[in-house]
Amino acid sequence: MKKKIAIIGDGRFGQVLFKLLKDDFFASIFNSETSKTENDLNKIYENEVIFFAVPISAFESVIKKHKKYFKDNHLLIDVLSVKMHPKKIFKKYLKGFKTQALLTHPMFGPDSSKTGFNDLPLIMDQFKADDNNYDFWKNFFVKKGLKVIQMSAQKHDQLAANSQGVTHFIGRMLGELKFAPTPIDSIGTRKLLEVMEQTCNDTWQLFNDLQNFNPYTRSMRIKLGRAYDLLNRKKIIFGIQGGKGSFNEEAIMFHIKKNKIKKFQIKYLYTSEKVLKNLHEGNIDFGLFAIQNAVGGVVEESTHAMAKYKFKIVEEFQILISHFLMKRKDMDINSIKTIMAHSQNFRQCKNNLAKKFVNLKQLSGQGDLLDTARCAEALVTGKLDKNTAILGPKILAEIYNLEIIAENLQDSQNNLTSFFLVSR
Repeated sequence: MKKKIAIIGDGRFGQVLFKLLKDDFFASIFNSETSKTENDLNKIYENEVIFFAVPISAFESVIKKHKKYFKDNHLLIDVLSVKMHPKKIFKKYLKGFKTQALLTHPMFGPDSSKTGFNDLPLIMDQFKADDNNYDFWKNFFVKKGLKVIQMSAQKHDQLAANSQGVTHFIGRMLGELKFAPTPIDSIGTRKLLEVMEQTCNDTWQLFNDLQNFNPYTRSMRIKLGRAYDLLNRKKIIFGIQGGKGSFNEEAIMFHIKKNKIKKFQIKYLYTSEKVLKNLHEGNIDFGLFAIQNAVGGVVEESTHAMAKYKFKIVEEFQILISHFLMKRKDMDINSIKTIMAHSQNFRQCKNNLAKKFVNLKQLSGQGDLLDTARCAEALVTGKLDKNTAILGPKILAEIYNLEIIAENLQDSQNNLTSFFLVSR
């Protein structure tokens, strides 16, 4: 006997599914929005097999509402374009049920199946279906000419993010660009026009659901953005928390040399917040900032900035930090009244400063002057009181022609600082 099949969802793909099934089964198609009365739902669940061709974002509400109609002899089959989401929803609402569930994704639509189903791909995950049901539907799909691919829900979503997800994203971008045919179109241009037309024929809801319900599409979009940024420039741009001569510059050069990066540019952004803001805006490819020191502890400036932005940690590494006290060469050491540096520098040299320079006021700047290297620059350009000394990397003395007053003021000789290299 022919199986009795119900399709919930009479949209564009629901109609395609009905076309695939109608000659082999007693198939009925129902509108998921209007089929809400108990009579309608009883009629749907008189069928043995129920296909769910509803929007991804509506799937949970449909399953939740229909749950009380599920029977032991039912087989529920979803045809959503994501697979981990329906798997999670089925697990949630079928707990304690003997009702079976099969995960599928027909990788075609109204446009691609216009001339038939031969060689079109269809993904299957057996999930909560027994061998008889699984084999029956696999053999049926093969008989209809479909190319059946057995795959886990997780693997499907990983691959789909970088195939279907990319295609829909680029197609919609071309649509927003108002990409249009011209008299001089190449074959490649005509193929792009086809991609735009095909993806833009689908609903905005499908596009948004593909981007939001597949956990792997976010990383895909980040990679696309990074690829776009790299195409617009010939070199990798690093944005760092410090200025020229800072410990941050020392850290990024450590990373660059270790990874043998040949073409790069360093943007001196002075603060962790500016690093993450520029990363968020796409002005840099990677950001670098200090997060913790073995003596001074957490870098509070960085923790406050990290709370405001989303980012991905690419690498965490450490470098050894040594602190030097330096002044302008035209100033007598006895005239020095203030030491200026990042608050972390003072923490790392607390005991030595208390022993050797107890009479000098310790001051940390605001804005860009949070950065010690920026302070050194301000000192030599007259933007800071000339009676100020700088506590920071030895290289600053060379860059800004300063005189070193004291060296290795860090309280620990194992004064390691950890840095985050981050991306979008």
